[in-house]
Amino acid sequence: MPRAGLTADRLVAAAADLADEAGFENVTLSALARRFGVKDASLYAHVKNVQDLRTRLALFAGGELIDRIAAAVAGRAGKEALAAFAGAYREYALTRPGRYAATQIRIDQDLAARSPALHRTAEITYGMLRAYGLAEPDLTDAVRLLRSTFHGYCALEAAGGFGAARDVQASWDKAIDALHITLENWPREETDHDRPD
Repeated sequence: MPRAGLTADRLVAAAADLADEAGFENVTLSALARRFGVKDASLYAHVKNVQDLRTRLALFAGGELIDRIAAAVAGRAGKEALAAFAGAYREYALTRPGRYAATQIRIDQDLAARSPALHRTAEITYGMLRAYGLAEPDLTDAVRLLRSTFHGYCALEAAGGFGAARDVQASWDKAIDALHITLENWPREETDHDRPD
């Protein structure tokens, strides 16, 4: 591929493929340069360093993930939306492991605040949870519960960590049932307004 064909977008797309093939931790400028048949120095016109590349990859993958989730939850609410959200999340985590790993890195807060993908992720996630009647600080607590459950389950499944005879899909479905019940019966903090005189 000619050097003139390099762009930041092409580098990030190639990095995403490399992450899925070799693992997110193996996404380096040298590996990417080899993929394009150029010297490492050629990439610095498009990305600052490997951290910049990985951050761009994280935002790219986050955009892909929320696009899939948005399509899955469109027109749904309550448990149906929760199951669709969870299913799209799990499918991406298992079929795009390197990209998914990229979505788990911590992004600089100023950069995160300017990211359309991260804004959309918050809107869709919090919107789904508001349908359960949640408001802050319960919204943030619920987001953390969902993320921990989805991520933990997917990580264990991907690693072959479930050895019991019980069908993994059946356990996943039961986990969604349990999350739905938890969200419907969320333990809300008592406020001064709620206390009797």
